[in-house]
Amino acid sequence: MTTWIDTHCHLDAPEFAPDAAAVRAAARAAGVAVCVLPAVSVANFEAVRALAHAHGDGYALGIHPLYTGDALDSDLAQLDDALSQFHADPRLLAVGEIGMDLFVPGLDVARQTVFYRAQLKMARKYDLPVVVHVRRSADVLLKGLRDIPVVGGIAHAFNGSLQQARAFVDMGFKLGFGGAVTFDRALQLRRLAAELPLDALVLETDSPDIPPKWLYATAEQRQSGRLQGRNTPIELPRIAAAVADLRHMALEDLAQWTTHNALQALARLARLPTSVGHSAQGHGVS
Repeated sequence: MTTWIDTHCHLDAPEFAPDAAAVRAAARAAGVAVCVLPAVSVANFEAVRALAHAHGDGYALGIHPLYTGDALDSDLAQLDDALSQFHADPRLLAVGEIGMDLFVPGLDVARQTVFYRAQLKMARKYDLPVVVHVRRSADVLLKGLRDIPVVGGIAHAFNGSLQQARAFVDMGFKLGFGGAVTFDRALQLRRLAAELPLDALVLETDSPDIPPKWLYATAEQRQSGRLQGRNTPIELPRIAAAVADLRHMALEDLAQWTTHNALQALARLARLPTSVGHSAQGHGVS
């Protein structure tokens, strides 16, 4: 069976509370060997860690930019303490989800900046990669990374320009592509997925967020009674098929490349007790 790594999945979200174990089991049966579970606030640090251990996955600890408005200054100290406490845990893969969001109105940009830069410093302190939230904020994030270099990571749900993509790649980052790439109208994103070097891409679902087109319902459709399908990690192989079609390549080749890329971006993945790392390293991907 073709195997995959979902590099961004919020399995701890309330949408999965009734059946997270069944959701994860279904994704594994579909070939999703590993999910990466990023935290969004100190309140869910323990949840992502526990889920990763329960299901053989990896996790990241960080404070999401959308949560900085409610976060306390002391939350940064709590993050530092958690990274210190769990640094030896092989399932702790990165600092994340961190970053900046310049799309959602009403957010305090200055406060986001303080949290972003503080978390970059923690990533340096603990020699961990970062998982960054990029939403109309690529240039600001890149400036932070130039000022406070880290060992790389993943630019999650990337949707910037080709120039910005290359800048992230030059800094040791991989670019996350998920459900948004399945929409025909996402011309720039689909162009990036088709034309970027293969060694720049990783795959993700961001479940339960960013559903692919076959699950999505517009506001008008929802008002008329159509329910939006729930996005889960089981959708990753079908998202991957859309990317493979854009690149005119075999699905198995894409699986090997994106797995290899994920192992490069999140080096601790290779030490997880799973065969996914060995399968990627043994197929001539270099």
